Amino acid sequence: MRPVQFNNKVKTADIPESYTGEGFMATKFDSVIGLARQNSIWPLPFATSCCGIEFMATAASHYDIARFGAERMSFSPRQCDLLMVMGTISKKMGPVLRQVYLQMAEPRWVLSVGACACSGGIFDTYSVLQGIDQIIPVDVYVPGCPPRPEAILDGFMKIQDLVGQEGLRRRNSEQYKALMGSYGIQ
Repeated sequence: MRPVQFNNKVKTADIPESYTGEGFMATKFDSVIGLARQNSIWPLPFATSCCGIEFMATAASHYDIARFGAERMSFSPRQCDLLMVMGTISKKMGPVLRQVYLQMAEPRWVLSVGACACSGGIFDTYSVLQGIDQIIPVDVYVPGCPPRPEAILDGFMKIQDLVGQEGLRRRNSEQYKALMGSYGIQ
């Protein structure tokens, strides 16, 4: 029987810095939790316009966002940890988006996809929110009108990097509390 040959192009999760021996591995708890979190993100798509169509292409078989650990799309904010906002957000929709964000459990991250969600896009009008960062904090921006699926995947991978490097106690820091306070969030 021949040994199995692995394709060198396949990227596997990096092992955290650790002390290893025969039959054991010792590492920091933060590193293990970060590794688990970054490879099991549950996104909540909040799509209102054409960027939502691009996200559908990203989730479909050709680009397949599931291979990055986002297998389970959920439309319940209480079960998600990544809010993906795609498309034009009107000022009337702003409170709804904020409520969805507040219903998500900590830790939570936000990915702003497309020119409209990032900055209002071409809709510089009284009724369109000029960027969702006016009502909720944003972790990663994906520009474009609409952005290609490759750009959405790149933004998702940046979120994964951010999740993997975040310490367990960051959310209790004074900086984080000040950021949430600036948005009026307790």
